[in-house]
Amino acid sequence: MNITFSNTTQSDADTLVAIRIAAMRESLERIGRFNPQRARERFIASFDPALCRFIKVDGVQSGFILIRPQVDRWLLDHLYILPEHQRKGIGAAVLRDIFASADMCRMPIRVGALRGSDSNRFYQRNGFIQTDEAEWDIYYVRQPCESKAES
Repeated sequence: MNITFSNTTQSDADTLVAIRIAAMRESLERIGRFNPQRARERFIASFDPALCRFIKVDGVQSGFILIRPQVDRWLLDHLYILPEHQRKGIGAAVLRDIFASADMCRMPIRVGALRGSDSNRFYQRNGFIQTDEAEWDIYYVRQPCESKAES
């Protein structure tokens, strides 16, 4: 499995929204909150193409990621894999790449997951620890690992 990342532009917004809706649909329907228009508006309101990358697996567009660097942490704002590409290890491989960069910068990573979504178990399996909850979301953080040279 060869995972690569490619830049996004403002003109990719509709494609990214479609990926987001496809990836979240089942979880949102489960809690009675599926609304494609709201999903689109929420994404477009904060979309920054400079921070967003398409995820390609063996040349096939499979999802996208958007990380917002902040002063004291990185916010993993979006990580969506299309349903037909889920449960193949792509998300975990993408996280390993992010973790390597975050560890070099000694930055924690924060992420939120929709309550009741399978993504909660995914983030927990991949080293995130729950920090708090809101009405619709559960929040996690992953602390940077020390390098073996420093141990």
